[in-house]
Formats: sequence, C-alpha cells, structure tokens
Amino acid sequence: MYSIGDHVVYPMHGAGVIEGIEEKEIMGQVQQYYILKMPIGNMCVMLPVLGVNEIGVRDVIDRKEADRVLEYFRTVEMDDNANWNKRYRENMAKIKSGTAEDVAYVVKSLMLRDAAKGLSTGERKMLSNAKQILMSEIVLATDMQNTELEAWFRQVVEEQSSVPEEAVAK
Repeated sequence: MYSIGDHVVYPMHGAGVIEGIEEKEIMGQVQQYYILKMPIGNMCVMLPVLGVNEIGVRDVIDRKEADRVLEYFRTVEMDDNANWNKRYRENMAKIKSGTAEDVAYVVKSLMLRDAAKGLSTGERKMLSNAKQILMSEIVLATDMQNTELEAWFRQVVEEQSSVPEEAVAK
C-alpha cells in the first residue's frame, strides 16, 4: 500500500504524487482511492487502492535510474519501420508496458520521425502523450524542470537528425 507523499507512475498517464487517500462511493460501491496529482498538466487522478497492482502502478524511478534512462534516450538506435500501422501498435505496446525505457524509446523514435518526415495526427498525439509520461517521471526523479528536459530532448534529436537518416534509423 502506498502512502500520502509517495511518488508513483500510472501507466498511460505518467508519474504523480499521492496527495490523499479517500473513501468514495462510486456506482453504489464504497472503496478507498488514491488521489494522484500529476506534475505535468495539473491533472488529478483517482486510483482504486485495491486495483493498483492490476493497472501496473509502480514507484517512480530513482535519480540513478533516471540518468540511465536519459543516457538510453541519447544512445539508443531506432528501428525505422515504414509500416505505420505496425509501428503504431508496437509503440502503443511499449507505452502500455509502463517502463521508462520503453517510453523513452517511443519518444525518441517519434521525435526523429517527426524531424525527418513528419507525423500523422495519431502519431503526433502519441508523441505528446508519451513525452508527458516520460517527462513527468524524470521531473519527479531529478531536479530538472519540464522546459529544461524538453530542450534536452530536442537537442539530442536535432544532433541525431542532422546525421544522414540511414545512420539514425539503424
């Protein structure tokens, strides 16, 4: 069981801080809920205490792991799958996995694709969601600010997208 003040990750939504534990009646059923405040987007989410394991809620990574994820983002090589449908499904599976590394892969691959060829509306939305998920966890794990992290992502992608596309898309 988590406590007030714990930093947790809710897959598909990102990381946040548990601000409260409340008992609520929803659809005739009384349950305890974590009130999760998300640092990016100023969103609050209610998570049923009894369902957190099933939905994949986990602790936020620590600083050392965050540094490792950022290094992974900087160095990982991308698979350039031309089939957008397959690429979309693979990226969605990575986001749903809930691991910071998988989400970092999706963010980088979509940012590189956007720089090279542009993104469809669906992939643009996926990039926005994945970036929010990744950034919310990195922000909580480090002392970086959203704007600083966003600029760092862009710098890494700009450096790598100036390389011929064949070298970036290995």
